[in-house]
Amino acid sequence: MNMQLGESMEDYLEAILVLSKCLDHVRSVDVASYLGFSKPSVSHAVKLLSEQGLIVLDVSKFLTLSEEGKKIAEETYARHTFFSDMLQNIGVPKNIATEDACRIEHVISQETFEAIKKYYQNNKD
Repeated sequence: MNMQLGESMEDYLEAILVLSKCLDHVRSVDVASYLGFSKPSVSHAVKLLSEQGLIVLDVSKFLTLSEEGKKIAEETYARHTFFSDMLQNIGVPKNIATEDACRIEHVISQETFEAIKKYYQNNKD
């Protein structure tokens, strides 16, 4: 986890990344709907993420990830999809696997994630 950001900020970046794959333009209201958060909460987070240079809010109020924001979002999303898939592959029901993956993705170091991923890929057959 990026220690300066915290779990919810990583979730915002990840949401913007995921939404940008299926929407032409991502707005705060899209993020609020996707995450189930209130619009004021998202507005506050957008302000903080913008101040940290992790997202860009243009004149049309569209959200775009900066290079650093995209890097963090992609790392978080990669951890999430890996753990969600891995847990389902070992028999955890999808809804539980997804919830657990969301928690794991924020607390695990990149080094531990890489080691688990390598071990799992080498031993899953």
